Amino acid sequence: MRFIDETNRASFATADRDAPKAEMGKKGVPEWMNSSLWSSSAPSATAATSGDVDRITRPSPNSDTSPRQRSPPPPPLQHPSLTFVTESLSPPIPPPNASKPEIGGDTGAGDDPLSSSISAAEISRFSAEEISRQSQLLSELSKKVIDLDELRRLAAQGIPDGAGIRPTVWKLLLGYLPNDRILWREELDKKRNQYQAFKEEFLVNPSEITRRLDESTSSRHELNSEGSEALHRLELTDDEHPLSLGKTSMWNKFFQDSEVIEQIERDVMRTHPDMHFFSGDSAVAKSNQESLRNVLIIFAKLNPGIRYVQGMNEVLAPLFYVYRNDQDANNAVFAEPDAFFCFIELLSGFRDNFCQKLDNSVVGIRSTISRFSQLLKKHDGELWRHLEITTKVNPQFYAFRWITLLLTQEFNFADALHIWDVLLSDAEGPQETLLRICCAMLILVRRRLLAGDFTSNLKLLQNYPATNISHLLYVANKLREV
Repeated sequence: MRFIDETNRASFATADRDAPKAEMGKKGVPEWMNSSLWSSSAPSATAATSGDVDRITRPSPNSDTSPRQRSPPPPPLQHPSLTFVTESLSPPIPPPNASKPEIGGDTGAGDDPLSSSISAAEISRFSAEEISRQSQLLSELSKKVIDLDELRRLAAQGIPDGAGIRPTVWKLLLGYLPNDRILWREELDKKRNQYQAFKEEFLVNPSEITRRLDESTSSRHELNSEGSEALHRLELTDDEHPLSLGKTSMWNKFFQDSEVIEQIERDVMRTHPDMHFFSGDSAVAKSNQESLRNVLIIFAKLNPGIRYVQGMNEVLAPLFYVYRNDQDANNAVFAEPDAFFCFIELLSGFRDNFCQKLDNSVVGIRSTISRFSQLLKKHDGELWRHLEITTKVNPQFYAFRWITLLLTQEFNFADALHIWDVLLSDAEGPQETLLRICCAMLILVRRRLLAGDFTSNLKLLQNYPATNISHLLYVANKLREV
């Protein structure tokens, strides 16, 4: 198994985020980090000792400590500029048979999170900055030809949860939708039809193919017999026989794929276990699990060099969640094919990290981790030296999961979506932005790391404490400028 075993991860008793305050020296940190911006109060004792709660739903410092009582993202605001929208951004309609958008559990009373109505109290939850950014994003999306550079700039600041436009923005940022809106319907129809063809080709059991061949053969015999009652035998080629060991045998390929499919099914069942959207016995959860399974199996069969690597389900989950909760039901029902193609686009910049044969190459995961180490050395030499030289905390012990799973396991689901807004907004691809965010994660807890030994530091980094995501992304952006 390529991912670090998490069964022995220890919970950390406190989750306060440290602020670098020392004067800058040769081994210090940049002066801009001495700002009081990084000072924050420690979370409550309840939150600090919630290490036994699944990492996916660990609350942020300002949220309820109960993962099943956290509020979902704010309901979408209606905005005058929504009148521009074609089918892809039509007025909100709840997806058929879709669960409520949830970030880890029950949302309480029977409110419809996708409802277009919103109370004055709910509107107050939006800051003036969020409303302004939402207005700018909607204005950009209303253009006949969308300026992707401007869209990236706006999305990098965060996509407001209540705007209901994250599905469309992500599809544009990933290149799934062209920037010319006139072409959207044609492109979507083409891709969705292509995915359906993949399902018919890769998800059909060989016994079903044999049955169809039998029916076809029977029909031909009936036409040729001209009323004769003579029985016929089904004629199978070697490749069609279940006991065939030929390399081109569909049955041989089916049995070879069984191990991969079983691994996919196990991982899908473990995907975000505290979110009813993904887990449980409800019809919605079962349907969503089936969609994840289909996407990963088809990807594995189309990419025999990589196939499936444990953890890909965690990378797929945010894409499928966002698209399945699209306010336009016409798009929500196609969340599976849309997530499939966007998953391919996203992994195109990371696929070498998943290929074990390339681990030691200049493009493999070890090379990526080495670049991360050098980035930390460049921005905070003192911290780098303490971690890697003094306490000998190899970055592979913690950064491997951070990088390969795109931080989906280090923060609660809602915060992970905001981090992905920034990752997907980088025109050069998410890899470099991801490394800067990982570096910023170390800098934000540098004081505790500098005071810690191998054991305490490894526990801290394998169970990263709750932090203010806005502060984290600000630090990561400053690292780009330094």
